[in-house]
Amino acid sequence: QVQLVESGGGLVQAGDSPRLTCVASSGHPLNIYAMSWFRQAPGKEREFVARIAWRNAITYYADSVKGRFIISRDNAKNTMYLQMNTLRPEDTAIYYCALATRVDSNYMSPSANDYWGQGTQVTVSS
Repeated sequence: QVQLVESGGGLVQAGDSPRLTCVASSGHPLNIYAMSWFRQAPGKEREFVARIAWRNAITYYADSVKGRFIISRDNAKNTMYLQMNTLRPEDTAIYYCALATRVDSNYMSPSANDYWGQGTQVTVSS
């Protein structure tokens, strides 16, 4: 079974620029089409943050983070990163790592992903 583990969250101040990491592992060779970051704040639905295609590293960003966040990957390590720059209090959420094994035109939907991590809390104080 595929396991995804996020790390790098915590309590930060507005303007800080931490980096989140997601490491994927499996008992079998991984077939990664793309990996994504989602986030969910209390009382709100899970929302798309960013996605990166595994083969060509083409990226997609939500408008709310475009220009501030950078998604990247190291395919040799089955690892994905999210560099979050100049964080704002409204960025506070649990950040989830997701893995897709197939193409899906609705890539911003949680249903496009096959595996999920348990999330890492990012709290941005003002």
